[in-house]
Amino acid sequence: MLIIRPYKSITPKIHDSVFVAQNAAVIGDVEIGAECGIWFAVTVRGDVNDIKIGKRTNIQDGTVIHVTTDFSGTYIGDNVTVGHAAVLHACTIEDEVLIGMQACVMDGAVVETRSMVAAGSLVT
Repeated sequence: MLIIRPYKSITPKIHDSVFVAQNAAVIGDVEIGAECGIWFAVTVRGDVNDIKIGKRTNIQDGTVIHVTTDFSGTYIGDNVTVGHAAVLHACTIEDEVLIGMQACVMDGAVVETRSMVAAGSLVT
């Protein structure tokens, strides 16, 4: 069952053209741009800070996107692909980036435009 839920009176803003899989969860202070895909078992949880996802970005199955109060929110640019089961936590992913499967990008990290993070990598 698709979960799009407000948190602390803030409701996610999801462009009409976005595909959100039936068992994904998008919660709280989240904004998702046009033509994105939020695939199966993805969690995008903007509970203690904001999350912004740009246009034409693909968040693949099992990924978790979260935030912390200690840094800014999580920001993902345009034309980004995030591989299966990745974790993006309080980080910035610029435009045209590939995040490999099961990669973990942690608090305060910045992945610059047109970069690639290999599968299974840890970026701090």
